Amino acid sequence: MKVVLAGFPRVGKTTVFQSLTGLADSTTGRGVIRVPDPRVDKLSEIYRPKKTTYATVSFVDVQPPEGASDEKAALLSPPLVSELKDADAVIAVVRGFADPYSGAPPQPETEFARLDEEFALSDLAVLDKRLERLNREGKKDREHALLERLVAALGEGQPLRTIEVAPEEAKLLSGYQLISLAQLLVVLNRADEDAAEPLPPKLALLVGQRGGECLAMAGRLEREIAELPPEDQAPFLCDAGLDASARDRFVQAAYRLLNLVSFLTSGEDEVRAWTIRRGTVAQKAAGKIHSDIEKGFIRAEVIAYDDFVRYGGEAECKKAGKARLEGKEYPVADGDIIHFRFNV
Repeated sequence: MKVVLAGFPRVGKTTVFQSLTGLADSTTGRGVIRVPDPRVDKLSEIYRPKKTTYATVSFVDVQPPEGASDEKAALLSPPLVSELKDADAVIAVVRGFADPYSGAPPQPETEFARLDEEFALSDLAVLDKRLERLNREGKKDREHALLERLVAALGEGQPLRTIEVAPEEAKLLSGYQLISLAQLLVVLNRADEDAAEPLPPKLALLVGQRGGECLAMAGRLEREIAELPPEDQAPFLCDAGLDASARDRFVQAAYRLLNLVSFLTSGEDEVRAWTIRRGTVAQKAAGKIHSDIEKGFIRAEVIAYDDFVRYGGEAECKKAGKARLEGKEYPVADGDIIHFRFNV
């Protein structure tokens, strides 16, 4: 999973990046974290594999270009737009603390509305240009009809993530680098003393209405905690009134937002978690491992993780009738332990 951070200057975007990745000093603006998964831990204890592989999240924090003359130039720089091209989600950071230079109080709802407006205006410019070309060429095909609908929605201030787009329409849009089409997670970066405060209801409502999810963080405090060894973090989180680290809270929110689940493969060579969209069928899930497995798919041998633990292993699950053979259209469930049968 790849997520890209965006936000206006002086909102603490890099601090949020550091608190999520645990990288105190990253000159590249890139970091990868593994997704905590106790199921992977348990299977690794059982199999003692040569390799254990967790699902991962890749973060990108694009710095504004030097000499950017205004907020818009800093926000939507060409390097950022390039990174957004293949992002699974955008993290929009908004300020929840007094401005360090002017002392102005935070206005997260207003800031988010401005931020999302800039995303929508950027998309409107891209689609308007393409639509003008189609009109000059006299094309009235499916793409033309789709762009007319989306341009109208953007003109009314609707981000594209709130517009229903069919899978075949999404393919038509895949090359446009549309920012407001990406899934959105808004991070309210607040002062240390506000770490445990609930989300402002108005902000949560506004973000929800615009198709996103909202998460609050005390970026500076949580960056300091993230730099500690994992076993030392719990007391500091407790003192701050937090029940989980910024990283864990982010992963939970991102999986909900993107509607993701994990299936598992296990054995003496490797125990691994594979991330897929909820509802992905078995044959497509097999393609996450290798395209040859998807092409030569025969059956999926499936055991639910809870059954595996309850009955004490694969052999016992088979005796109890808890091991199943599923076909290519089986919708893979979260926590399924799968062995794919295939023929190439």
